[in-house]
Amino acid sequence: METTVKTDHLKVNVQGAVLHLTLNRPEALNAFSPDMILGLTRAIQDAKENDDIRVVVLSGAGRSFSAGGDVKTMGDTSSTEVYEHIGKLNELVLAMKDLDKPIISVIHGFAAGAGFNLALASDIILAAEDSSFVLSFSQVGLISDGGGLSFLPRLIGPYKAKELFFSAQPITAKEAKELRIVNQTYPLTELQDEAIAYADKLARGPGKAFGFIKKIADASLTSSLPEVLEQERITQALMVTTEDHKEGATAFKEKRAPQFKGK
Repeated sequence: METTVKTDHLKVNVQGAVLHLTLNRPEALNAFSPDMILGLTRAIQDAKENDDIRVVVLSGAGRSFSAGGDVKTMGDTSSTEVYEHIGKLNELVLAMKDLDKPIISVIHGFAAGAGFNLALASDIILAAEDSSFVLSFSQVGLISDGGGLSFLPRLIGPYKAKELFFSAQPITAKEAKELRIVNQTYPLTELQDEAIAYADKLARGPGKAFGFIKKIADASLTSSLPEVLEQERITQALMVTTEDHKEGATAFKEKRAPQFKGK
């Protein structure tokens, strides 16, 4: 698979049914650039149209996942430029949430600022045991962007979220897991292998079901119980017509592992 945008700031690699996207500005700790954001958005949009891709893995090259916004450009940009830049970042976040396939963020080193929020826009976060997370916006007189002010309060509650936004104090991967920000932690030497195994397992799962689970679970944060119940009802009536359901039911009766095709 190739993205519709070429940039040195993003590595794109397909392994089986898994699309690996690697932030590739290691000299800048993978701070976001316009090319990186645009490349990520296009790659994820392409993945939505590619039935052969069933899982996306997002990681960072070099010493860390991402430093978020590029501090070197701060203080020299106009309000108009910032407005346009954040608009592009918003398009990326919305593309990630619109993708009907699981996205796994793999964190090593640190995920800071918008880099932290980019991970929050994914569906699963796996982290090295010695990694850390920090919302550093307030240190430079800014608010959080990239969806952080939506994702984090819903995940850990508004009071704890505001504490992290106000203090700009880093939290360890262990603390992030205790707060249910991180799903699993691993020794750094095992992180990549574990992430690949995790992604491969999801890629062998019922892709259509995963897509609807993602959509309904995300929508449930702003939906009423009757709305969710009705969406479950409608979707389940659709799911029983899929090849994956028929295969799953047959495999269960035959006492074997199902061979899902995402159809």
